[in-house]
Amino acid sequence: MNVNDKEIFLAIRKHPEEGFRKLMAAYMQPVYWHIRRMVSVHADAEDATQETFVRIYRSIGQYSQTGSLRAWVFRIATNEALRLLGRRAGRTTLSLDDASADVMALKQDEWFDSSDKLSAKLQRAIHTLPAKQQAAFNLRYYDDLSYDEIAEVTASTAAAAKANYHVAKEKIIDYMYHND
Repeated sequence: MNVNDKEIFLAIRKHPEEGFRKLMAAYMQPVYWHIRRMVSVHADAEDATQETFVRIYRSIGQYSQTGSLRAWVFRIATNEALRLLGRRAGRTTLSLDDASADVMALKQDEWFDSSDKLSAKLQRAIHTLPAKQQAAFNLRYYDDLSYDEIAEVTASTAAAAKANYHVAKEKIIDYMYHND
């Protein structure tokens, strides 16, 4: 746990409401964008972000402190995004291990800047990846999590997280060069 995470966790222990506000200040925006990259639609990402923090608040007593607080928060956010995607697909949930859990096609909404063609193409490339590769790529590339933290989020090993990231990166590069 890094210094800021220790500070946040101690604040939650001493003064739960104040500590939780610190946690939200530190993680609200990164969690929103992590979820947004998975679900694509602004309104869905807002809803899933709110539900993520409700779940964190209800389960903070279960946080073991053995791993990274950041990884624990992102794991809950990832699971919430997968739950939302599962509901969209007519299931109760999706899993990172579900072979059919390919990510949804990029949807357009009023919050998406479609004039940035390169960013849109990158998002389409990411959305072609299987869920575990997409999660590994997003967590490493956008959120700068370590492979150990990605392993915590995805319930895998650091070696598997690294492999998923590198395979995802190669697929994205291939997509970027070979698709218009």
